[in-house]
Amino acid sequence: MHKTFERSFLVGLIGGGIGGSLSPAMHEEEARQLGIGYVYRRVDLETLWRDAPTLPKLLAAAEWMGFDGLNITHPCKQAVIPLLDELSDDARALGAVNTVQLKDGRRIGHNTDWSGFKRAFERGLPDAELGRVVQLGAGGAGAAVAHAALTMGARELTLFDVDPARAQSLAAALQARFASARVSAGNGSPQALSDALAAADGLIHATPTGMAKHPGLPLPAELLHQRLWVADVVYFPIETELLKAARARGCRTLDGGGMAVYQAAGAFELFTGIAPDAERMYTHFQTLVR
Repeated sequence: MHKTFERSFLVGLIGGGIGGSLSPAMHEEEARQLGIGYVYRRVDLETLWRDAPTLPKLLAAAEWMGFDGLNITHPCKQAVIPLLDELSDDARALGAVNTVQLKDGRRIGHNTDWSGFKRAFERGLPDAELGRVVQLGAGGAGAAVAHAALTMGARELTLFDVDPARAQSLAAALQARFASARVSAGNGSPQALSDALAAADGLIHATPTGMAKHPGLPLPAELLHQRLWVADVVYFPIETELLKAARARGCRTLDGGGMAVYQAAGAFELFTGIAPDAERMYTHFQTLVR
């Protein structure tokens, strides 16, 4: 016999190359522990031979099928914003959405990435020096983790991106919100990145490079040095080429697993109205990646 649940939820994840995402397993197991009916489906743009411009149809289809919400990942975190009815303060400030509530006929965008990264960083690198931080990536995830770094007290943050204009735009927006810090965009040249890292205390990596679908290093390994801590937002694989190279040079490192768990916990609560046990989710995540 099928078990009948007093409450049940249908949610999903929209993004490209998400076949290895552990979000479905994390969400569904936590719901099982809480006695909630919960189905989490991947909507992989690559499998569908679609891209971000397909988002309007996908959101409409999710509403039609009765979804309670959607997680949003690369490459849609910014593209989804014009399609929403409302934004949380965090999502509006960051210009990026990773969680959409579908509620009472409205689409409400949130961002749990930044708080997820903050919680993971404080757990994994609690005494890390935040004087000078270099960040690679100024897209949706980059906006979130940069906001988190400045919220935690980073005094100087330099952003690099394959699109220098995007890095400049994000730097200007962050500088306006964090007047006591110094936020700038690197000019994108190899020498500028080399000089910035030579003087830095830490490196945050927030690009798709290193993901299973985008293997490799996001920068020359020789730029890493022992005084750096290195935090990666990529969690599939959990052991990225960047983290391997960083540890080989004596760097303290933080993988993307904690951010994945804690942003998921925030999204779960938004979808269900029920606070999950984030530490139980973290323990389950560890068994999944092993």
